[in-house]
Amino acid sequence: MKTCIVLALAILPALGALAANPSESPASPPAYPPGPLGEMVKLGEDIVMHTNTHPLSRDLVGSKLTCASCHVNGGKTNASGASFIGTAAIFPAFSAREGVVLTLQDRNANCFMRSMNGTRPPIDGQVSVAIAAYITWLSEGTPIKMNPGRPVNWRYSSDWPNKELVARMKHATNATYLHGHEVYLARCAACHGDNGQGTAAAPPVWGNDSSNAGAGVSHLPTMASWIEHNMPPGDAKLLPQEIADVTIYIDAQPRPAFDLKKHLPEGASYNAKVLDEHSTVRSNFTNFGLDIDAIRGDQSAE
Repeated sequence: MKTCIVLALAILPALGALAANPSESPASPPAYPPGPLGEMVKLGEDIVMHTNTHPLSRDLVGSKLTCASCHVNGGKTNASGASFIGTAAIFPAFSAREGVVLTLQDRNANCFMRSMNGTRPPIDGQVSVAIAAYITWLSEGTPIKMNPGRPVNWRYSSDWPNKELVARMKHATNATYLHGHEVYLARCAACHGDNGQGTAAAPPVWGNDSSNAGAGVSHLPTMASWIEHNMPPGDAKLLPQEIADVTIYIDAQPRPAFDLKKHLPEGASYNAKVLDEHSTVRSNFTNFGLDIDAIRGDQSAE
């Protein structure tokens, strides 16, 4: 579990034509575009890799995460479960969460509120345009295939969220949580810290410096599939039960609550019909059908 969390990008779709053979998807473009466009692409790449410290984006971030915390290697990796390759080709796309059709800039800006636990930047501002330019560069050569169901990349496989992992988590108990803790200490803590606080090698996975409860990875199905496709790095993958159990453990830990209105700058333009949303660790477990007090064996989750 080396570069972790966040949003993901919330909740991913069925396999489309582009994903039938991932080898057919384009690799990263061999060269940056010339002139001002190339400079904007490079700026977007820099922001994606250093979101919480870059001078243009750091004041918009309320965590110690970057876009690359979820989008491994800046989303350049074809095999990653959070690749940006081909993402630009699916927009505009409908999002049930916002109740509207989103642009790529909308989607990116909304991640700042959730995965970054920060403030939504203007969609026509330099940060949003630069990130969109970078993602579009990575999508060069991808056939346009608009997504009427979810604002996410068609390239994600049909098992995201993985139905087997979801079924395993539906039956979680305190024993599941305790085993997940063991898996975390054995396979994750070396990079992410014993208390999920992050290290120089990898970002925090819970706590005040991580994503909030409105982020995709704070929801059990998304976190489980993200771990399945990305962690730990290399070939030493976790077994399905280990993935399910460590997901229960990680997502049951404290993280900031999400209140949509607190993440929108006053007077900000926000493309959505859903204008009131509240999420907590407790509500995410309740919505999944689990009693977090029984899972944790205590009353400490909020």
